[in-house]
Amino acid sequence: MANNNQQPTPAEEGNPWVHGAPTVEHLEVVPYNKEWPSRYTALEARIRETLGGRAVEIAHVGSTAVPGLAAKDVIDIDLTVADPRREETYVPQLTALGYDLTVREPWWHEHRMLRLAHPRVNLHVFGPGTPELSRHLMFRDWLRSHPDDRDHYTKAKATAAPGARDAMEYNSRKNAVVEQIYERMYEVQR
Repeated sequence: MANNNQQPTPAEEGNPWVHGAPTVEHLEVVPYNKEWPSRYTALEARIRETLGGRAVEIAHVGSTAVPGLAAKDVIDIDLTVADPRREETYVPQLTALGYDLTVREPWWHEHRMLRLAHPRVNLHVFGPGTPELSRHLMFRDWLRSHPDDRDHYTKAKATAAPGARDAMEYNSRKNAVVEQIYERMYEVQR
């Protein structure tokens, strides 16, 4: 049964992993690295050069985009393209840069994720106006301007990582703190 947005659910669509379940990846939260912004800038430039106008917008999101926040050493990037379903307009070009399409979730805002192994990057692809893009930017900007929540989130991340079998378990373990921060963030918006 489709959800309220009339999009198929994961159960209807099947497994989101393009190559099957991912291999176990060691999760380690490390202190903030002042090189993360310049690493992002270089990655963004290569994506823009490769995709040209097909890259509607590119943004550094996630914990590595927040100065002072401990994080996994993985750069998260949001890439907006006109239509994520038209993979032929961006995936081959990104594959040529070393990215690998690993996740396809048509039921969740047509999300695609490509991974780069070195340096480690999660490149999230959405279409214009997707609420998730705004949510990522709001959360990043909130943590940049609210050091108490940034520090609270750092502690949650440090507690969630040890023993987590994968990113899904890691995210689940820190979800309660993320939700608390969202509540404060959205309260200010009201």
